[in-house]
Amino acid sequence: MAEPAERSLIFPRAEYQRRTHALQAKMAVAGQDLLLLTTPADVFYTTGFLTRFWESPARPWYNLIPAKGDPIAVIPAIGADLMGRTWIDQIHTWPAPDPHDDGVGLLASVIADQVPEGGRIAVPMGLETQLRAPLADFETLKSHLSGRRFVDGTDTLHRVREVKSEAEVAAVRESCAIAGRAFDRVATFAHTGVSVAEVFRSFQMALLQEGADWVSYVAGGAGQGGYGDVISPAAEKPLERGDVLMLDTGAVRNGYFCDFDRNYSIGPVAADTARVQEALWLATERALQDMRPGMRACDVHHMLTETLQSHVATPLGGRLGHGLGVTLTEWPSFTALDQTVLVEGMVLTLEPGVEIAPGRTLVHEENIVLRADGPELLTPRAPQDLPELM
Repeated sequence: MAEPAERSLIFPRAEYQRRTHALQAKMAVAGQDLLLLTTPADVFYTTGFLTRFWESPARPWYNLIPAKGDPIAVIPAIGADLMGRTWIDQIHTWPAPDPHDDGVGLLASVIADQVPEGGRIAVPMGLETQLRAPLADFETLKSHLSGRRFVDGTDTLHRVREVKSEAEVAAVRESCAIAGRAFDRVATFAHTGVSVAEVFRSFQMALLQEGADWVSYVAGGAGQGGYGDVISPAAEKPLERGDVLMLDTGAVRNGYFCDFDRNYSIGPVAADTARVQEALWLATERALQDMRPGMRACDVHHMLTETLQSHVATPLGGRLGHGLGVTLTEWPSFTALDQTVLVEGMVLTLEPGVEIAPGRTLVHEENIVLRADGPELLTPRAPQDLPELM
């Protein structure tokens, strides 16, 4: 008789077991008896439960990583069928939303069965974490489990999630390839007379047509010789000769993001814009050649800023790159203050930016995975010269 098909979504069961065991090893070192996860990214990371239903804030969702054994889902009943198709066997549900007890009593009971009196329950509490549950419910949960201690699980989660498996690297690479094909189509819909808003809409359609499951993030800007910021909604103003157009995307495929941008000149490139483009490309190239495991995030920030300054370019303030994976941005951040040590297997963005003049900037971004001998590009490399859209 044939073996029954393995029940698991997105990745094989062994990938989720590897992640669970890695979390449990960190928990053991930290003296944690259970890790409580509540966000879409963390639940997906440990289960394969992938859904856009998270857009509805009406219901909380919980995934428990015990000290030993497989994760335990405590979720609204509406998610039982999908969670039942993941590798998770223990699934507890309640008919949410319940205005009187929206899963808190059930959650407390399941945790009490796993964590003895005096035990430690880890919840991510630090930077780049959040509790996706009502604070009042969290206070009620703590009162139900008053004999147990709630502690910060940020380091436990971050140290595991920041190192990607080859399966995760492949997922990011696929997202990057999809976006790369969409960027190749920009010249067909971006030209003088077309509004930036229309370009954004066409770009999102191109991303979906090229294979993105959804497009969580599209940003950018346009202006004469550069743009003022890269987070504003797209304007209805038509593109003009002399504008620089930037498009930046966080398209998603199988739950994993890409995050890179491309710049285009509408017509001939201004001399100062071309000079800054060269500085950005060379700064990125140096990082692609010289980054190694063991460096700190702040070392990469220094490398990028130093190279930009050596080419008489003024680096933008803030971070110049970050982690990437099941969320659009992850830790670490390439800033002067971030002391995070870079390790082999991190997926990262290199994102140097320059101020050309007040109100005029240019930003350049690539995605990489850090290998033992340096970065491996996951994005199609941007051209050294700014492409001209006629």
